[in-house]
Amino acid sequence: MISRVLENRILRSLRFFPAVGILGPRQVGKTTLAQKLMSELNKPSIYFDLELAEDFQTISQNTSWVIENNVDKTIVIDEVQRLLPLFPQLRALIDRKREAARFILLGSASPDFLQKSSESLAGRIAYHELSPILASEADSIEIPMRTHWHRGGFPDALLAPDDGFWLQWQQNFIKTYVEQDLSKLGISISIPLLNNFLRMISHVHGSLLNYLTISNSIGISATSVKRYIEILEQAYLVRRLEPWFVNVSKRIVKSPKIYIRDTGNLHFLHNIKQPDDLTAHPIAGASWEGYVIEQVINVLDPAIQPFFYRTSNGAEMDLVLVDGLTPVVSIEIKISLAPALKRGSSESVNDLKTVNNFLVTPKGGNVAVKPGWLHCNLNELLQNLRTLKIINI
Repeated sequence: MISRVLENRILRSLRFFPAVGILGPRQVGKTTLAQKLMSELNKPSIYFDLELAEDFQTISQNTSWVIENNVDKTIVIDEVQRLLPLFPQLRALIDRKREAARFILLGSASPDFLQKSSESLAGRIAYHELSPILASEADSIEIPMRTHWHRGGFPDALLAPDDGFWLQWQQNFIKTYVEQDLSKLGISISIPLLNNFLRMISHVHGSLLNYLTISNSIGISATSVKRYIEILEQAYLVRRLEPWFVNVSKRIVKSPKIYIRDTGNLHFLHNIKQPDDLTAHPIAGASWEGYVIEQVINVLDPAIQPFFYRTSNGAEMDLVLVDGLTPVVSIEIKISLAPALKRGSSESVNDLKTVNNFLVTPKGGNVAVKPGWLHCNLNELLQNLRTLKIINI
């Protein structure tokens, strides 16, 4: 079993909060992680999966009885978004006997899960988002970074026996999301058009998000495009990275950039079937950029927020890490093995006044390339950020 970075954070929350919510896309490993947590808690536990008819009936019809007769146990409820009326009942039962680790609630793509649980369980629940397997986690079982970058971090896809099975898993995963989950979440367009929409998003991966351009390309309104991208974000399929522009007097680009969060999904949508096909593909540079950004964001200290930076006169930085209102780290990401820092990077650092600046490539080397700049690979970057107490792994 792959050890997950999130495990210790969740165990810490369970020592204080009555309920802990673990969020994430389908097949990311939430159930596996919950089962591991159950074995490590200092109290017995019981598990219900609301996708099973008998478990759904048990919980929905006998909520109070089940909970009161298992008051000494941690109750794990999987796919809890299928029974949203449960949350007000949980609040009453928690308040009747408030103690740590009473519930672990697992939920996948559902905007209503966060809203309903936040409304009902405010102050009683801590949330944790489980990402696909990270590079640092894959490295612990000796999966090469090149393989992880190509296949992405969904466990079954990453651990597939060969690239053919990886491709088949991706086909099934995207089909499930397109034909079932996304339509339930409110994307009310035909399946062929939704497939085209996802492929269009894959082609603007790493670019400034222009709703009108996407609208014109696939023939739906810009308002619908914006709403559908919000749904994809809530379903943990895409990430919108916002620009940093607080307290800066220059003309700043204020549109977000968009990324498909899992590079395995991205490469499938581009029909990149094996790692050798990736390096020569036009999407390779943007893919590497999104890959590095996702590995960093998922282990950031909660106090640190991620942004990018771009001005109308050419200053640009791929990732800026901000503590409060202070940029503390600038990260430029290049796929070239012999990159050169451009004027725009230097201008960005002058604007942002960051002391710690990193140029990240696949090769790296932890080599100073100019004052205030270190050239490193992904593993070296994570080590440096850990030393700076920017990340928690």
